[in-house]
Amino acid sequence: MFHVGQVVKCRVTGSSPASRHINLSLQIRPVRISEDDMVKLGSIVSGVVEGLTSSAVVINVNSKAHLKGMISNEHLADHHERAALLKSILKPGYKFDQLLVLDIEGNNIVLSAKFSLISSAEQLPSDISQIQPNTVVHGYVCNLIETGCFVRFLGRLTGFSPRSKAMDDHKADLSGAFYIGQSVRCNTVDVNSETARITLSLKQSCCSSTDATFIQEYFILEEKIARLQSLGSDGSELKWIEGFNIGSVIEAKIGEAKDIGVVVSFDKYNDVLGFITHSQLGGLSLETGSVVQAAVLDVDKAERLVDLSLKPEFVEKSQEGSSKSQTHKKKRKREASKALELHQTVNAVVEIVKEHYLVIAIPEYNHAIGYASIADYNTQKLPQKQFVNGQRVIATVMALPSPETSGRLLLLLNSIGEVTETSSSKRAKKKSSYNVGSLVPAEVTEIMPLELRLKFGIGFCGRVHITEVNDNNVLEKPFGNFKVGQTITARIVGKPNQKGHLWDLSIKPAMLADTGEIGVKTTLEEFDFSTGQLVTGYVYKVDSEWAWLTISRHVKARLFILDSGCEPNELQQFQERFKVGKPVSGHILNVNKDKKLIRIVRHPLGALSTTNVGDEDKRKGESDNNISDDSVIAHIHEGDILGGRISKILPGIGGLVVQIGPNNYGRVHFTELKDAWESDPLSGYHEGQFVKCKVLEVSHSTKGTIHIDLSLRLSLDGMISKNPLKLASDADSTSKRAEKVEDLYPNMAVQGYVKNVIPKGCFIMLSRKVDAKILLSNLSNGYVNDPKKEFPIGKLVSGRVLAVEPLSKRVEVTLKNSDTNGTSKSEINDFSRLHVGDIVSGRIRRVESYGLFITLDHTNMVGLCHFSELSDDHIENIQTNYAAGEKVKAKILKLDEERHRISLGMKNSYFTDDIDFQITEQEESDEDIEETGVADDDADDEARSILLTDSTGMDIEYRSGVSDVLAQAESRASIPPLDVTLDDIEHSDMENFISENQENNEVTAIDEKSKRQAKKKAKEERESEIRAAEERQLEKDVPRTTDEFEKLVRSSPNSSFVWIKYMAFMLNSANIEKARAIAERALRTINIREETEKLNIWVAYFNLENQYGNPPEEAVQKVFQRALQYCDPKKVHFALLGMYERTEQHKLAEELLDKMSKKFKHSCKVWLRRVQVLLTQQQDGVQPVVNRALLCLPRHKHVKFISQAAILEFKSGVPDRGRSMFEGVLREYPKRTDLWSIYLDQEIRLGDEDVIRALFERAISLSLPPKKMKFLFKKYLDYEKSRGDEERIESVKRKAMDYVESTLT
Repeated sequence: MFHVGQVVKCRVTGSSPASRHINLSLQIRPVRISEDDMVKLGSIVSGVVEGLTSSAVVINVNSKAHLKGMISNEHLADHHERAALLKSILKPGYKFDQLLVLDIEGNNIVLSAKFSLISSAEQLPSDISQIQPNTVVHGYVCNLIETGCFVRFLGRLTGFSPRSKAMDDHKADLSGAFYIGQSVRCNTVDVNSETARITLSLKQSCCSSTDATFIQEYFILEEKIARLQSLGSDGSELKWIEGFNIGSVIEAKIGEAKDIGVVVSFDKYNDVLGFITHSQLGGLSLETGSVVQAAVLDVDKAERLVDLSLKPEFVEKSQEGSSKSQTHKKKRKREASKALELHQTVNAVVEIVKEHYLVIAIPEYNHAIGYASIADYNTQKLPQKQFVNGQRVIATVMALPSPETSGRLLLLLNSIGEVTETSSSKRAKKKSSYNVGSLVPAEVTEIMPLELRLKFGIGFCGRVHITEVNDNNVLEKPFGNFKVGQTITARIVGKPNQKGHLWDLSIKPAMLADTGEIGVKTTLEEFDFSTGQLVTGYVYKVDSEWAWLTISRHVKARLFILDSGCEPNELQQFQERFKVGKPVSGHILNVNKDKKLIRIVRHPLGALSTTNVGDEDKRKGESDNNISDDSVIAHIHEGDILGGRISKILPGIGGLVVQIGPNNYGRVHFTELKDAWESDPLSGYHEGQFVKCKVLEVSHSTKGTIHIDLSLRLSLDGMISKNPLKLASDADSTSKRAEKVEDLYPNMAVQGYVKNVIPKGCFIMLSRKVDAKILLSNLSNGYVNDPKKEFPIGKLVSGRVLAVEPLSKRVEVTLKNSDTNGTSKSEINDFSRLHVGDIVSGRIRRVESYGLFITLDHTNMVGLCHFSELSDDHIENIQTNYAAGEKVKAKILKLDEERHRISLGMKNSYFTDDIDFQITEQEESDEDIEETGVADDDADDEARSILLTDSTGMDIEYRSGVSDVLAQAESRASIPPLDVTLDDIEHSDMENFISENQENNEVTAIDEKSKRQAKKKAKEERESEIRAAEERQLEKDVPRTTDEFEKLVRSSPNSSFVWIKYMAFMLNSANIEKARAIAERALRTINIREETEKLNIWVAYFNLENQYGNPPEEAVQKVFQRALQYCDPKKVHFALLGMYERTEQHKLAEELLDKMSKKFKHSCKVWLRRVQVLLTQQQDGVQPVVNRALLCLPRHKHVKFISQAAILEFKSGVPDRGRSMFEGVLREYPKRTDLWSIYLDQEIRLGDEDVIRALFERAISLSLPPKKMKFLFKKYLDYEKSRGDEERIESVKRKAMDYVESTLT
């Protein structure tokens, strides 16, 4: 019918990319699948692996529907470890013969390969009606929470097991007992059809297995894994298993001897290893290389490992059977199988203890070999019972050897459902007579950092805590003299706990020498510790902040990082210094008897005083032995050297906040940061840095808080420096701090940091307790124009003490330097040496818009050359022609001896040839003086101003109005002096100074007017143009011509402001088309990334067409449609809407809002705008808009929309509607304090006090976290304070205190 190479028409039904297979069908039309052929929930299907993901296996289900399924990693097997191993070796193409359909999600099927679920598929319920109370069914854990776990069956049918019913041990952790996906057996406690709730119990005592399916799946999976690991797909690699039948005898060669047994090899099977444990040697002594006959007890097919036995009862039994005929052999097998019957209870002996199961022998039935699981479905993660070789157990036969059981006899231990404290059998427990206080011989099995593991008796395990080795915990390595396998004598001091099933033992010499009457004393150890006591413990845990120690078996201690030392390098290596197991001694700082926890510090406490920071000494309900360690500063005294960590660097001169305890902080003053006076003492410090500090003072405030002052200066006593010589050189007299006013005396040299600057001077810090005042006149030898600028806060200054007042604690300091060049102040500031008409030289001190300030050479005096006296010709820009520091010559025009003011002129007409020669000589002499260092320093000149100083060095006068005058004069920088009227500068010292200069200039210029008349007419036209340009500059340089605008847009091409001004300029000229052309040009010129700038142009374009378009509505729509292509559509819509609203085109605005509500229905802003329009226009229909918005908006925007709409109702609408909106959203989100705050703000704005207080009472009655409750109480208190009702204020405070006490209890 078909032949190779024939071309046929076919239909693709499926594909498997992993295996590179395509499924085809010659039926062109798909066959309609009947309901009977569809995959059903709970049915068993088969499938082939298509692919693997990190969390699941993709399966092609063998069905007519060609469906795909998923097997999660947890559903590959009942055993968690086996499932992970199977997943790691699975490959595409592997076929699963049986898979259970757990759930159907469209065309995707959720499958399970768990043997327990597949074998009980018919009993698995898919509906709540199929579940009967008090029945045990299989399921799997689908979720774990703190209060219980959820168990799922078929589909979405889920039951819940509360924590109290999930485990027999109520104190155990659920996450440590179960894992998501775990197979469990659950007992139905209650079924409530009305609420669709199923209550389950997972206790092992009532849900233990009644068959051997758990271990049966283990061996089935072992064989599957072995076949997958084999190279040949036909399983040829597993033929070696045929030579190792359970119970058969095989020849083996003795190999290497191990601690727990002997390794053997086989000549026929080189890649298979055998192992004989010491208990299976049968008392024989074997030599390496000898050949023995051994019986097979167990075969691990995946690991290719065989467990053998040399015991005669196994070897001889097999040899006797092999010596008889084949017929007789078969007969014996039939008799043996008849001898053992299903569900028969037998007495057995443990031969080999494996990780997951026991190999046991049944002596009564010819030493038949069987296998029993140690764990069960519900106890996979729990600590398993301990078994030992030779232990007798009682078991029930659950499955006879068959292919389904991999040829093994499967049994179920009768103790699998019992909850016991130890792993011994009942018989061993009855025989044991161990009690607390008994002496027992024990063998060391494991040496751990903090405990010694022992075994004693029959299956008993114990531990020796690290504190139970020596009478005093001072040994560095207490377990150093012990070895694994060593036998020691120990005394039982504690019964087994529920978690580890370990007995507590002690090997202390004093304990072993005791008479044994320790009973209750040992079990109930007395907690007798006192503050200040020296204790020693061993570190068992270290984190970044704490070292945790064990003082004894029941008492723990903790050591804070900053209490472990004071050197920064020690604190930096905190975790390296305190290794686990290291002994540490310390003094008890406080004791918590309830938690059996103490806090220790490394140094002695000294005089003890327990004080709580910010609270009373003892809180209510706090016992004497339970003192909160967060508030204890008993170990902190004045003079102590502590380790600290910089918590915060305060701005300015605030200094440092240093942490010295878990919740204790001290402050380092700005002057206590370093020994030497440095300009930036904070340099070198950073937050988180460890420092060594000294306690200077511990003070108590009236509020009960404690302030601790610290110092980081290494020169203090106890702050040992690594270089004493360097320390001695640094700790000179200038680095010492004056701790009190009495340490200061007049003319004493001091240093300090500027603390505050005021108009009259400044204050400096000499130390943490002493401040000094510096008057404005004493800040510098010259005039200080801006004290805040020249003496910023934190600046280091040096000066001398002027006066000390010990009674008032006042100190006055001067920063003036003593004269060192031999020139007296009287000479430097001698005003009488100057005369009107003198030609003088100097340097430009400062350039201002109204003139030049010039410092006269060889003096401290400064004169002013007004703008009008700079040159005979007009100067357009004074700043471009003159610079500070430039040497100039000038003529004294006027002297005001009373005010010590000098008016200068620099016009060329003022100077003659003789004067020029004199100035040249003065310049040369000035240069000589500068070379010898006698001339005034330019840096000192910068500290002077226009006000001169007299011979006493005190300021003549200084008023705040001067700075205002300077600011006004500066604003006139570009106005010609003839156009400036000085009459408006009143009530200032500058008034007379400038006006007198101007008067003097007028007198001097009378003789020269005749010479300048000819030039004046020629300059009038030029000056008028300059004046007009300067006036325009005063109006912020607004362009007035097209050329000026073109220049401006070329310099700022992306500025929409400039382009819009250009458009407005054209509209003012009635040039509409030119304005449109400028708008188009702007849209082409502005960079595409400047979306906001482009949008501004589009908005201006809207306004242009709205006013001048023909017709306006169509013109605006054309521009609008173009704008949508280039900008964010929503922003463009809002821009157009804003224009319509501004121009009161309400109809067009309403139509646009309707379009926006449809186009941007997911935008909260659009709907809020619509609500706002309705409320502003006082229209009805707000509620329908709100309802429609809630249907359109995403769920996460509902809260925002409702709260904003409610605010609009409060402001512009009906407040009751706003209240109902807030109430609705608060019912759904009662813990949103932001909503409560907004609601309260709106009510406070309305001012109904009864409603406001009722709302506050509701808010503070909520059960919220303390941080949120603090916010609500503070808001309530602020409101009552604003009303001024003291009674209500106290009421709010009492309610807040009641809340705090209720949370603490």
